[in-house]
Amino acid sequence: MGTGKGQFTPGTRVAGLCSKFQDRTARVGVIGLGYVGLPLALLCAKAGFQATGFDIDPRKIEMLRKGESYIHHIPAASIAEEVEKNCFQATNDFNRLKAMDAIIICVPTPLDKHREPDLSFVLNTAEAVSAHLQTGQLIVLESTTYPGTTDEEMLAILEKSGLKCPASSYTTDGVTVTASEGVEPEFFLAFSPEREDPGNKQFQTRQVFKIIGGVNGSSAVAAQALYQSIFEHTFMVSSSRTAEMTKLLENIYRSVNIALVNELKLLCMRMGIDIWEVIAAAKTKPFGFNAFYPGPGLGGHCIPVDPFYLTWKAREYEFPTRFIELAGEINTAMPHHVVNHVAAAMGERGKTLNGSRVLVLGAAYKKDIDDVRESPALKIIELLGVHGALVDYHDPFVPRLGKMRKYDFGLQSIPLTVETLRAHDCALIVTDHSTVDYDLVVTESPLVVDTRNATARVAHHRDKIVRC
Repeated sequence: MGTGKGQFTPGTRVAGLCSKFQDRTARVGVIGLGYVGLPLALLCAKAGFQATGFDIDPRKIEMLRKGESYIHHIPAASIAEEVEKNCFQATNDFNRLKAMDAIIICVPTPLDKHREPDLSFVLNTAEAVSAHLQTGQLIVLESTTYPGTTDEEMLAILEKSGLKCPASSYTTDGVTVTASEGVEPEFFLAFSPEREDPGNKQFQTRQVFKIIGGVNGSSAVAAQALYQSIFEHTFMVSSSRTAEMTKLLENIYRSVNIALVNELKLLCMRMGIDIWEVIAAAKTKPFGFNAFYPGPGLGGHCIPVDPFYLTWKAREYEFPTRFIELAGEINTAMPHHVVNHVAAAMGERGKTLNGSRVLVLGAAYKKDIDDVRESPALKIIELLGVHGALVDYHDPFVPRLGKMRKYDFGLQSIPLTVETLRAHDCALIVTDHSTVDYDLVVTESPLVVDTRNATARVAHHRDKIVRC
């Protein structure tokens, strides 16, 4: 908060809330117990808070109460430990929001069928919070969205409660806040983008800087006090809009660079150059280059979706986001390229895709996780079916592909055996899981199409391998 000249002087309400965060007597609620919300709720519990997870899915609530996990990289033991200590509990009773000192919202922000932002989960959650909002509560949105969602959409809904949180400007050096506010807010509202990277063993969630932006100085200070009690580092920005744009920049940066390397891969294939060798050589440069890798398309809850939130918002300002839209076109086209390449590779071997059996290896959007959200494998399976292929899949982390928002395959993962591989005309590597025996895949498959360079270290039967 700071005490120097010109720095923010907290009011009684925010000072009391910050004190609760600092001594861990605050009760923290997390709404949405998915890949972002559940790890965060457990992190709050491990930091010493009484954490309550809220979700509308009764299956999740039942499993969590038993100390069970439905996310592969979150061990059941870590859930059971916090449940047994009574530091974490899960509920679908949203009346209990009244008892929370802080409420963190981690719900999906997908695109609709027209690739426009679908804020229904955020707005419906805001309505639920508004119905139970209490004086002195801190509300934080973590769901990725376009700039203005927090101080326009969220604030308007929350103020239906009759409580006010006047938006006002403040400045910050990343740590302390300088602000001049009149009436102290009756509740506090901020945005702090999630920075989860499922399966990344190099960075633990609490070690990654937590970006914080409030709708006013009091809200920024309250949110910083909360996250300082949970994360190793925080970085405060001057508004919720700046924080919202920060997350979009991170994901757009990745989307554009992945699109660039995907386009270069297609060019290199025509030129007879190995793009993977090119990248390996380029990344020996210790400055001015970050390695990005080609693949079968984008997946996950962020990169395929988030850039279009900014594209949509930019239209309001009559500003064309050409880089973002071009990157989206290239990345969206990659599953089509993969399927065309499979058809061509099979054609060279005297077979057609129609009526052939294709084994898709990997359904998750990246290696060693069980998350299939926006996975390119889903589009590839659909396209293979459209072309008449008989599709099976194997994924050690994804036992079945049931009904989803866009797809309903009704498929179950089949075992990866000698018999399975021999029974298919092509093995298509879409996700390069570490536990898959690629030597076996190459040895027993008549054809292997590799979109991830997973077979790079397989020395034998190279004539069977087609990289794309």
